[in-house]
Parts: sequence; C-alpha cells; structure tokens
Amino acid sequence: MSAPMMAQENEAGGAFLETAAVASGSGRGGRPRIAAPPLAPDSPGPDLAASMIDGAHGEATLAVAALALLASAALAAFFGAPLLAAVLPGAAGLAALGLHGLGLRRQAARAGARERETRERIERLSDLMWEYQEGEARSRDLTDALGDIVVHRDRDGRIVYANRVLSRLLGLEPEALCGRRLTELGIEIGLVPDSAFHDGECLSSTDVALRTVEGERWFSWIELSVRDKDDDAVSHRAIARDITARKQAEAALISARERAEAASEAKSRFLATVSHEIRTPMNGIIGMARLLADTKLTPEQRTYVGAVSTSASSLLALIDDLLDYSKIEFGRFDLEPQPLSPRELVENVVELLAARAHDKGIGIGSHIAPDVPALVSADPGRLRQVLINIVGNAVKFTEAGGVLVEVEIAGEAGQQRLRFHVTDTGPGLRRSDLARIFEEFEQGDGTATRVHGGTGLGLAISRRIVEAMGGTILAEAEPGKGSRFTIDIPAADALAPRLDLADALAGRRIAVVSANGMEARALISTVAAHGGEAQLIADSRQMLDGGAAAASSFDTILVDAALEAGEGGFLRRLREACRGAPRAITLVAPADRARLPGWVAGGYDGFLVRPVRAATLLRVLLSRETQGVGIAGEGQAVLPTPQGAPRGLSVLVVEDNDINALLARSALTKAGHHVDVVTNGKAAVEALTEGGGAHRYDVVLMDLHMPVMDGLSALSFIRSHEERNALPAVPILVLSADSQEKTRHGVIAHGATGFLTKPVDPRAMIEAVEHHVAG
Repeated sequence: MSAPMMAQENEAGGAFLETAAVASGSGRGGRPRIAAPPLAPDSPGPDLAASMIDGAHGEATLAVAALALLASAALAAFFGAPLLAAVLPGAAGLAALGLHGLGLRRQAARAGARERETRERIERLSDLMWEYQEGEARSRDLTDALGDIVVHRDRDGRIVYANRVLSRLLGLEPEALCGRRLTELGIEIGLVPDSAFHDGECLSSTDVALRTVEGERWFSWIELSVRDKDDDAVSHRAIARDITARKQAEAALISARERAEAASEAKSRFLATVSHEIRTPMNGIIGMARLLADTKLTPEQRTYVGAVSTSASSLLALIDDLLDYSKIEFGRFDLEPQPLSPRELVENVVELLAARAHDKGIGIGSHIAPDVPALVSADPGRLRQVLINIVGNAVKFTEAGGVLVEVEIAGEAGQQRLRFHVTDTGPGLRRSDLARIFEEFEQGDGTATRVHGGTGLGLAISRRIVEAMGGTILAEAEPGKGSRFTIDIPAADALAPRLDLADALAGRRIAVVSANGMEARALISTVAAHGGEAQLIADSRQMLDGGAAAASSFDTILVDAALEAGEGGFLRRLREACRGAPRAITLVAPADRARLPGWVAGGYDGFLVRPVRAATLLRVLLSRETQGVGIAGEGQAVLPTPQGAPRGLSVLVVEDNDINALLARSALTKAGHHVDVVTNGKAAVEALTEGGGAHRYDVVLMDLHMPVMDGLSALSFIRSHEERNALPAVPILVLSADSQEKTRHGVIAHGATGFLTKPVDPRAMIEAVEHHVAG
C-alpha cells in the first residue's frame, strides 16, 4: 500500500476513534453521555471493509501498470529507441499515476462519508439509550413520589423489583429486597395459583397490615398476575395504597356506632324506668280516686275527689307527652300499621272528650262522610293520640260555641287520602303563629299571662307522628274567628263501606232545635249525607211562633235538652200550639240523665245521648219505635257487671306495690270476685304449681317488675309447668307501667294472655278479667 493511502487510512481510523471518544464523553450541549451500546460498531462494517479492500486492489494494480509504463519509456530512451516509442509509454505511465491519485481522493471521500454516517448512528443510539434511562428514572421517581408501594414478583414469589416506598417503610435498602419473598418481610400476601388465571391474567385485591418502622399501617393491595402466552413465564405486579386513615376512621365509626347503640339502649332503659316509676304511683292516685268516688260522699268531698282525678289526669297527660317526645328524639319511635275503622276511631275520641266539652258548656260533634272507607291501614294508637291532641286543644281553648270533627276521603282509587278536619269557635290564631305552634315547646300564647298551661309538645309530637305516616298537618285560623286543623294521611289498603246508605233518609225532613251550632251542624251534615233534609232552628221561640205550619213541615224534630226550661216544657207548648206535632227526640248530655223520666213523661218519643253517633242517629230515625241510648242513673253502681259475665271468680293478683295491690283487690272484690295477693313472681309460681294439679285460680293479674322473680320469668315457669302436666293455660294478664310497644309484644311472646298499661281504669281491669275468663 502506498504511503499516501496509508496516511489517509490512519487519518480515517483516528477520526473514528475520536468519534467514539466523543460519544463516550460529552454530547451536544455539553450533557453527559453514556457509553456506546453494544450494537454500535467498533470498526467499519463488512460492506465498508470489502469496498475498501476492492478499491485498494484496483488502485495497486493501476499503480503497478503506471510504474511499468514509466520503466519501459526509460529503457527505450536508454537503448536509443525512437522518441515516440519512449514518450508514449512515459505519457501512459504518467496518466496512470494521475488516475491512481484521483482514485485515492475518491476513496478518501467515500471513507469520510461512511465515517460521518457511522458517527451519526452512534449518536442516535446514544441519545435513545439516554432517553430510555432518563424515562425509567422519571417513572421510578414518580412511583416513589406517589407514596404507593410497587412490587414485581416472579412465578416463585421472589421480588424482582420494589420501589423505594417499600424499602423506606421496612427500613431496608432497595437492593436488599430483591430475591426475597414478601412473607420473609412480614407481609402476608400469598401467590395466586396458576390455575386461577383467566385469559392469561388474574386480578386480586385485599387489605393487609404491614409492620413498618413507623408502626402498623394498613394497605389496600391490588395485584395483577400475568402469564406470557409465548414462553409461559409468570409475573405478579402489585400496587398498594396506604389506607391507614380509612381503617382508623372505620374503627372510629364502629366504636361510635357501638357507643351510640349503647347510649340508645341506656336511654330506652331510662324511658322504661321513668315510665314505670311515674306511672306506678299515678295508677294508685287515679285508681284510688275512682274507688273513692264510688263511696257515699258529701258534695264537698265529691268535689275534692274530682279535683284529685282531674289533676292526676293532667299530670299523666304531661308525662305521656314528655315520654313520647323523648322517644322521638331518641329514635325509639316506631309505627305499627294495622286495620282500623276511621269512623269508630273518631267517634270514640269525640265521646272521650265530650265530658270535658259539656263541663265547659260547649258542644262537640262529628260527621263522617258515607264514602269514607270502612277500614284503612294505619297505627291506631298513634292516630288516636294525634286526634286527642288536636281535638283536646280545640276543647281546651274554646270557651263558647263548640268543636266539630269531620272526616272525608279524597283522591283517586289507589291514591286515596284520609282527611280529618277539626274546627272550633275558639280565639283563633295570628298568621305568624300558624307555623310556630308545631315547633317544640311552643304555644299559641307564649306570654306569662296566658290562660291555658301546657308544655307546648302536643302539636310538635302530632306533627312528627303524621309526617312519619306520610301525611301532613296544617292549621288555618284568624284572630277571633276560630281555628281549623287538617290532618291528611294516606288511606292505605282502604276497604270500601259494606252498605251504601247515601239515600237511607231520602224524603225525610228533620228539624234540629238547638242553640249549639257546631253540634247541630254535625247532625245536619249526617242527615244530608244520607239523602234527607235538615234545618237548624237556633231559637225555640221561632218554632213556637210558627205554630202548626212550622211543625207540620218536619216529620221529626231533634230538641236539645238544654232548651227545656222544665220537664218537657218546650214540647208541651209546641203540641198545645198545633195538633199532630211530629215525632220528638231529645238530645241529652250524660249529666242530664236524671231528668230523662220527666222528659219521657212530657211526650218525648225517645232520647239520644250527645255526642250522637251517625249509626245511632240513622237507627233512631229509621225505626218506628225510637230506642234511646241509656246512661246509668245517679244511684246506680259505676262498676256494673256486664250481662252474662262470670261472677265469683278466683283471682290471683301478683303485685309488689301495696297501693296498687289494694286498688286491684278493692275493685275486683266490689265486682263480686275473690282475690288473693302475692308480692313477687316466685310466690305466684308456687301458688299456681302447688300440688301439680289443676289451677285453683281462674285468672292471674301479674305485675312485670318485681323483686325475687320478675313477671317474665314467672310467666315462663308457669307455662312450662302447664305444658309438662298437660294443664289448660290459665289466663295471665300483665300489668305494667312500661307503655312501650316492644314491651307489650315481649310479654305476649312469653305467653301472657293480655296486657294492661298502668294507670289502669278499674272498669277496664274488671272487664278484661271477665272477658278473658268468659272467652
């Protein structure tokens, strides 16, 4: 090889080495460079080498030929050959040398181009490698910054890669984790078996506790197990997020719920205790007052006894309101829907409050539309409580006029609603008070000089109950014009009336002679709803002045007994004024029962006791011989025994309170029954199981809370004894001051025949005893 060619080769080789050195040193922009990857060639490639060898061979041949030509020219000249023969070979040799130099330059240019291309390829590969490593570093930094654990494991569960989060938590270097299993590090995470893989992968998750250098921490561990379809290699890639705060919140929530449940249970026990401790002495006060009223008393003494009963009833109502409000606030308020008759419920409430209304000299009545369902599904106890609150308030605040309760049905079939309207002629309310009175501890008159007392809880409790039933309660009022309360509840499972009585009084004309507009309005509405015509005559003199013309236009007149100055004076004068006076029926209050004989003798065909039930009014108006609804006379016993009721029963009273035991003994003894008293459940069990034979008592009245053995335990022993000896079950009525529904259900489930809530009316107790024995 010629010297110039070797110089050029050395120059090219030096440039290549220089390029490699630059690649392993600093790149563009002065950034540090990594070493060339293994793929980068350390020498020219095979194509470049072959072409260089072929070029070198050609150039060497051309150089030899040029030198031969020059040598021939020199020999020709030396031996005296012709000039032309000497010049031509020399010229040819010089030309060949020129061509040889040109070839070398071309070869050097090609070598330089290939060298530059090689340098660019090395630079590109170096850039790609650097970017790859830089991206991988950023990815690892990002996973570390997120705070989540990232772990890759092989098929055997050995760690292939773990990020710095795990190493910091465990207090180890990242290199120390590789090759170890999670169980060796105290992390209880197993391996998903290969058989669990579906479509080459399986996703699993669990919560796991890690013992870290900072203490125990919880992580949500999610792992994807993958099988490579080509080489069947398996890898498990997991990410775990710290959920310690969530676990602590869940534990705190569970603890708070348990504390709340314990507090609620404690409150429930408190309510039961308070109810028992208050109702037990109230039972003695009210019961003894009623027993005392049965004895011969002077008018003054009877007044005092009445005051005791009234005060006790007011205190009991206050206690009931407070307990109900507490139940609602404690979340112990549950509805118990069951079939009930709206007509029966309303008329019972009106009758219950009639005595209070009549004592104030105001009227009270009810009108139930004929199309009101015979039965609906609702909680009868709670709905009765609402009506007593609303109607009771109307009676309490009304000083003149009266109170009217109306019931109607509204809405289409399937979406019917039952509406109760309570209208009074009381003082009314300001518009600004209409919403406020339904709040807790609020009253219509909140001043210190108010006439009527109360806690202000009745309407608040009523609103809560009605809303729980899915209904609403609204008030309309104006000062001095009375009030109107509307209760609207769903008529669930409504059962239509069995009889269509819309035309039962068709063609009948009835006169209602009464100064009490509200009560007369109820009677007129009932007559009109059943097809008849009715007219209110508020002044009796109007009918007397009209004489025969006025009287003959009616076939029946209903006369308020309060209009009678004497023994039938109004009716006597009416019949003197005209012959053929219509049939007359007097409307009497329970307090007027002593005057009934005189009115009947004065010409009245019958009587109706106020407030008048719609069914009773229809029966009387449609019957030829009027049947009155009688009331026991003043001298009659107030604890009568129903016709056909068993007499002389043997009753065991199980009661640890001496006063309540005395009350039960006295009431039952007056009703003609024999009574034994024991003071605890153990004594009751011994009295009923003595001898192992048939029971020697017809019925048992048992208190629930007693020393030595309580009522529920005694019940269980007695029923077990009866079952073992094939004895008939003796009726056991539980007496309890705990009025909660769950208590009632509990004692019935334990085998009780009935349940009576203290304070119990002596009449109700006697009726319950005789009813269960007769049944």
